[in-house]
Amino acid sequence: MTAIEIPALSIPKVALVTGGNSGIGKATAARLAAMGSAVVVGYNSRRGQAEEVVGGLQGRGHLAMRIAIDDPASISEAAAVVDKQYGRLDVLVNCGGATTPVPAADLDGLTDDIFDRTVSLNLRGPFAMVRAFRPLLERGSGAAIVNISSIAARTGLGSSLAYLAAKAGVDALTIALAKVLAPKIRVFSVSPAGVDTDFVAGRSREQLQKIAEKLPLAHVTTPDDVARATVACIVNLTSSTGIVVPVDEGRHL
Repeated sequence: MTAIEIPALSIPKVALVTGGNSGIGKATAARLAAMGSAVVVGYNSRRGQAEEVVGGLQGRGHLAMRIAIDDPASISEAAAVVDKQYGRLDVLVNCGGATTPVPAADLDGLTDDIFDRTVSLNLRGPFAMVRAFRPLLERGSGAAIVNISSIAARTGLGSSLAYLAAKAGVDALTIALAKVLAPKIRVFSVSPAGVDTDFVAGRSREQLQKIAEKLPLAHVTTPDDVARATVACIVNLTSSTGIVVPVDEGRHL
């Protein structure tokens, strides 16, 4: 009997993960490193935490790098360092961001400053990263960009109106960039909800569990759940681009 030949999966050599020092970014960095990628762990603050992540990753060639995604000069400097040290980039995971919780009905509480900063970090920042790292991503073949979005973009329920609007913009940007950057770069949105992290201030594990009990899969999404979906986009979905992948326990249904 002739064995069925299975093509080997292509493992990215160099990956960059913004927001890689905690939560979803940390879990994604760990998954990529475990596959054999050299991972640049991008962070804005908490350098010690980022270096601790790098020290705990499997393999070698990893680097902690400060990247302020709302600062074009910081992003340009990061691109130059990656170019000098690695000479390539195969994967960009836009996971960095922040939110300021404001109840949806509190329109006055959602000030211009909160709105602008939320959009700057969660929408303009990922675009600025793509713009700066496009030349490095296009050097190789099979490159991928994964934007970590949020199911809030689809449901209209989130930590603030500004946050869900920014994430809706990310999903639209993913679709548009998939057209612009093809065929050299695939682009995805991974869209989680209620992930067990400290991303949303004041949200407890107990609150997440109560919500999860009402969802089809009755499970609290973990950072690794999102990381595995991200890796699947990069490694397995080689004939897909411009899609939004929910990781939400069926919340969108």
